[in-house]
This record gives sequence, C-alpha cells and structure tokens, in this order.
Amino acid sequence: MALLAEIEPLQIEPDLPAKVVIDDRSGVIVIGRDVRVATVAVAQGNLTVTISETPQVSQPGAFSRGRTRVVPRTRIGVQEEGVKLGVVDEGVSLRELVDGLNALGVGPRDLISILQAIKASGAIQAEIEVM
Repeated sequence: MALLAEIEPLQIEPDLPAKVVIDDRSGVIVIGRDVRVATVAVAQGNLTVTISETPQVSQPGAFSRGRTRVVPRTRIGVQEEGVKLGVVDEGVSLRELVDGLNALGVGPRDLISILQAIKASGAIQAEIEVM
C-alpha cells in the first residue's frame, strides 16, 4: 500500500505517437520530433529510355536469288540523370533524416513519395497522414 501511495500522485506525460502529415496538393510535409527510421537505402533520380528506328536495306549476294528487303535497325538507349543513392542508418532523428534527404537534393514532391515508400517498406516508425 505504501508503494501505491507513492506512485499515485506522480504526474506522467504520455508519449505522443510519431507522425508525419502530408498535404499532397500543396507539397507541405510536417514531421514530428519522435519519428525514427530503420536502416534504408533511398535512390532518387530520372531514368530516360530512348528508342529509335532507322530502316536499312538488306541486299542479297550476287546470284543468290534473294530479294532486296528493307529491315528495321532499332537502337535502344538508357540514360540515368541525377541518380543518387543514400543510406539512412537505423534510429536516425528527424534532423538527420531531413539533412540526409536535403543532401540528396530531394524536393517536397519527391520527399512525399520517398516517405511513403519508406513507410511501405516498414522502415519508418511513424504514422503517415495524407490530407
């Protein structure tokens, strides 16, 4: 009883749940101070795929009874611009998360996608509310 009498008057502040609030229309992101992230790698950039086709003539050898035909010559090119990969270590704070994403040159629209992908992977320890 004496222990209960000592514990009862103690004032306890409950922890607030870690939360990220996103306004998709305006690109506003608010991240609470209790947000923690497990180890995760983040890539952000643009992938450009170009396909070009140039018709060419295929000439058969002399006396081969073949026919001259037009055949397609297809070229496929892949170019990645601005691709950056960053590793976010486990248990990083809000400040470290924001600094790391800013170092990658991530804008608000990309940050929204990245945060949602991190949440989908199970690496963010926070509730994400999209307005």
